Amino acid sequence: MSSPLKDKVALVSGAGKNIGRTIALTLARDGAAVVVNGRSDRDAVNAVVAEIEAMGGQALAAMGDVADPAVPPRLAAEAAARFGGVDILVSNAGLRRQTSFLDMSFEEWRQILSVALDGAFLLGKAIVPQMVARGGGAFVALSGISTHVGTPNRCHVSASKAGLEGLMRTLAVELAPHKITCNAIAPGAIDTARGASAGPAPVNRVNRPIPLKRFGTVEEIAAMVRLLVGPEGTFITGQTIHVNGGEFLT
Repeated sequence: MSSPLKDKVALVSGAGKNIGRTIALTLARDGAAVVVNGRSDRDAVNAVVAEIEAMGGQALAAMGDVADPAVPPRLAAEAAARFGGVDILVSNAGLRRQTSFLDMSFEEWRQILSVALDGAFLLGKAIVPQMVARGGGAFVALSGISTHVGTPNRCHVSASKAGLEGLMRTLAVELAPHKITCNAIAPGAIDTARGASAGPAPVNRVNRPIPLKRFGTVEEIAAMVRLLVGPEGTFITGQTIHVNGGEFLT
């Protein structure tokens, strides 16, 4: 089997379950060593590390809330101590909430933005210097369809993801001289396990039908991340890639 990511090191935030977990496993299968980050569920993170090691890969459990300014520098230091630094950064951590604008507190607004948007900024500040020192890299942020179609009761999520996409576009230009690509992926309705605070899974798409008439899979999102961070994706930067079965077209 080929190992196109051999000698590469990836850090994936929010990697204990769902999309983040599958991204971590996918990158590991193609040869990358993976720093598996989670905020609080150590058992889930350790399980991902164990899966990677069972397939013969290298992985490191790195716990911490990426919205805490003290955490990303520590994660970067742990990655450097174990693997020498990071080449691939996937900012996937985020919180799901369903709250109407009129009922939303400023505390909830800031909590959602802090994890998805502040977390990506703080991770970039901590990790990008390592990419520069290693001669290049790839930075991918997980956005979502909500920011493009105006999903009700998720204005904080939509705002955080719009900010992520703007951050990636700007960094794509700023970091291009360092051979660092920066892109966002906007998943649509993906079949994942949902926490109670995320609200019910959408049953249908009456207002926004999905042309392919199904939900996406976590493997399909991970495959797009893998394309963007691998040797095939080195001429793609500053983009938001929609992976939503055509939903954004309708």
